[in-house]
Amino acid sequence: MPIARKSFFDAVRVSLFGGVLEQDQVTGLTAILDRGTIGDAIDDRWLAYMLATAHHETGRTMQPVRETFAASDAKAVALLDDAFRRGRLGSVSTPYWRRDADGKSWLGRGLVQLTHKVNYEKMSVMTGIDLVSRPERAMEMDVAVAILFIGMQTGAFTGRKLGQYFSAGKEDWTGARRIINGRDRAELVAGYGRQYLAAILKARAQ
Repeated sequence: MPIARKSFFDAVRVSLFGGVLEQDQVTGLTAILDRGTIGDAIDDRWLAYMLATAHHETGRTMQPVRETFAASDAKAVALLDDAFRRGRLGSVSTPYWRRDADGKSWLGRGLVQLTHKVNYEKMSVMTGIDLVSRPERAMEMDVAVAILFIGMQTGAFTGRKLGQYFSAGKEDWTGARRIINGRDRAELVAGYGRQYLAAILKARAQ
């Protein structure tokens, strides 16, 4: 059964967006739903967890964002430099966001935070989109959605993929956070995922 969009939006408006959905949020949700429901169907739990991941990583804007949520690369670089100097990025040994000899920054961008040049190179190959010449393209909605789906379905981000956590015999909402970022906010994102799944199933029953 298709996902009845009005039913889906009515459900998540209440359960995940505090009763109000802005147009940008609807646009982002629609782009992810469209990708997840064309061609070969994917497990609804996969779709729900990708929606949950984007929800968390974008601060529920459902729009591609830069690391630090800055409005420009220059501001993001400045904010990251400041945090690095203050010792607030303990897990970071090399400031990957600083512009290289070609003036490009490999800071986090998208619906998930694609960082480091090697990952932009990898995603360029996997998506067929040149993110090396133009890393800023990760901020385009269709590109960001492609990165989200391909990265989470294939394990390109961390070596972990959706099929390891959601299959015929397994459902691990908390462990699935390892696809993106270890155990960081794992329970929170798991909760979002379950809410998105409930909305999807309700919308399919319409």
